Amino acid sequence: MEFIDLRSDTVTKPTDEMRRAMAYAEVGDDVYGDDPTVNKLEKLAAEILGKEAALFVPSGTFANQLALFTHCNRGDEVIIGDDYHIVQHEAGAAGIISGVQLRTIETDRGALIPEVVEKKIRKVDDIHYPKTGLICLENAHSNGRVIRLENYEKIRNIAEKYKVPIHLDGARIFNAATFLKIQASEIAKYADSVSFCLSKGLCAPVGSLLVGNKEFIEKARKKRKIMGGGLRQAGILAAAGIIALEKMIFRLEEDHENAKYLAQKLLNFDFIEIVEDVEINMVFFKINKQFEEEDFVKYLFENGIKINPSDDGIFRFVTHYWIKKKDIDYVIEKMEKYFTAQQ
Repeated sequence: MEFIDLRSDTVTKPTDEMRRAMAYAEVGDDVYGDDPTVNKLEKLAAEILGKEAALFVPSGTFANQLALFTHCNRGDEVIIGDDYHIVQHEAGAAGIISGVQLRTIETDRGALIPEVVEKKIRKVDDIHYPKTGLICLENAHSNGRVIRLENYEKIRNIAEKYKVPIHLDGARIFNAATFLKIQASEIAKYADSVSFCLSKGLCAPVGSLLVGNKEFIEKARKKRKIMGGGLRQAGILAAAGIIALEKMIFRLEEDHENAKYLAQKLLNFDFIEIVEDVEINMVFFKINKQFEEEDFVKYLFENGIKINPSDDGIFRFVTHYWIKKKDIDYVIEKMEKYFTAQQ
């Protein structure tokens, strides 16, 4: 059975063009720097993000943790939003790998509050204090919100004032740039390093990039080896990533429009409440009605639709390359049948 998979944009499978490129990719040993396809991908990524260099790594979590590992010394403190992916969904890796302390702060729906960031920076070289080693940003945020550049400009000014570097978790930076109608480099310029995923909505099967200046990336290359990220003939994977950056980033508006279409259709149910503005390819909603959630998820699965259970009562449906309007119509039809039968 071919499923309509709304769980995440990480479920996107490679296009036929990507599969052909992967099959015939020119490869070499990337640990030696000999893989021409990886080298092409890294050069392309750096150019698109407006940075000097880039490094291909296995995953978004790997890229974020490599950034912390490269920027920070053990015992450093990292200022970060308490609802950021690095805190919530990376299994405590910062403490395990980098030996850093995460100083989490409450965000304004994903945006760091500049005054709070400045207050939390360790300004005194005191024997009792850790050093503030890094500030972390995230865009687009995992709640589907795109953080505005006015916020980043303020954070950047604070970071420069206290000489603290910034890392941006830009897993979906191209979604953010699409929403803001700007180049991704206009977001990336506020950070010293940026990570982004090739496998979130861009259809590449594996991989992320970490970008920054040449000195940072060379240091990160050795740290990548320490973390076990040397992938040898990785050009087979990088070939799909090149197509992702050359073509797939330019069609994300379609996913955003489909998400808005989905939200509008969900609002036809008088008991469904959209809880976040639909800015990228994610729709967050509550079902304000008595029903058996496990039964609902099972029913949709049996009808060829995959969704995740709710998170504290909030469902997230994610559109992507393989979700079309006809698929959304089918989902709404099945939901209507389910809830009608519950009356």
